[in-house]
Amino acid sequence: MIIKKLSLYNFKNHSEKKFEFSPQINCFVGNNGVGKTNILDALHYLSVGKSFLGNTDLNNIKKEEDFFTIDAEIRNEDSEDIIRITQPKEAKKVIKKNDKSYDRLSDHIGYLPSVMISPYDSNLISDSGESRRKFLDAMISQTDSEYLYDLIQYQKTIQQRNALLKYFAKNRTWDRDSLEIYDDPIIRFGTKIFDKRKDFVEQLNPIVQNFYQIISGGKETVSVIYESHLLADSFENLLKESLEKDRMLTYTSKGIHKDDLLFEMDHVLIKKIGSQGQQKSFLISLKLAQMSLVKELTKKTPILLLDDIFDKLDDIRVSQLIELVNKESFGQIFITDTHRERTESVVKKINEESIIFEV
Repeated sequence: MIIKKLSLYNFKNHSEKKFEFSPQINCFVGNNGVGKTNILDALHYLSVGKSFLGNTDLNNIKKEEDFFTIDAEIRNEDSEDIIRITQPKEAKKVIKKNDKSYDRLSDHIGYLPSVMISPYDSNLISDSGESRRKFLDAMISQTDSEYLYDLIQYQKTIQQRNALLKYFAKNRTWDRDSLEIYDDPIIRFGTKIFDKRKDFVEQLNPIVQNFYQIISGGKETVSVIYESHLLADSFENLLKESLEKDRMLTYTSKGIHKDDLLFEMDHVLIKKIGSQGQQKSFLISLKLAQMSLVKELTKKTPILLLDDIFDKLDDIRVSQLIELVNKESFGQIFITDTHRERTESVVKKINEESIIFEV
């Protein structure tokens, strides 16, 4: 998949920007605050229909404007497509492929897979399990068209069950039969999600370990471990055994919505013992492993978005990363940097065609 052209209208700080891209490497250079990361965010929108920064769609409309639009011309193996994303202030977001709107956002996910490596990745190590669950869900959604649908259905059902638990507590009443209506969809969707998460992490872990050894050259061993209540018991038993606890807490305490990923180094959480350099190497290894696995499972080469990472890495790790980019054939790459000279130096080491845009 190659993004040939990109047009931005009223997107964040860009009133109007147009680009024609190289099929290989594209760099955006300029001072901090000029909107380089916003361009990568627009490319991320093309992939998954939302911001990687976690901003709401309305907050991405340029101040004092009524809408934003992202247009792109994308070449795949046998055709060229036009993707348009429009967000008006007073209406819902619309994503179109060749002038035809998607019925569901999940129908678009996976069309243009992408992997983002940015300074914000450190949150995956330091934040709660929710951020790691979202990361895992985003990875799998790009490889499995049914996964996102199952996840949405599961989350809706959990919300409904929790609302009923709160209603019972507020009104000092209890109806177990009404609550059990939600058991079947929770078990059905939740078990499917669990199986897919477990399989995905089992495939991901050895790839992360391999990339980490290449990038860090370290003797330590890293691991990505899937943690879930369902590893110890069936969903049906979990719901039964936690029923009284759920009644007291007024929410569903057990299930795949409590899953987590454990990032370990030599069997200890990396956030406890890993140096800054080791943590950075791990995160880059994780993202490159994501790219490799998505490519293997979808037979599509994801676009690679590198946001300001050369400023966060030492020369040795930059060299290792560039060597990997050369070796692995990562496809179309987009890079942001504040130093044109450094960007030119890095790009020269990659044996691909490149374009540098001043932003």
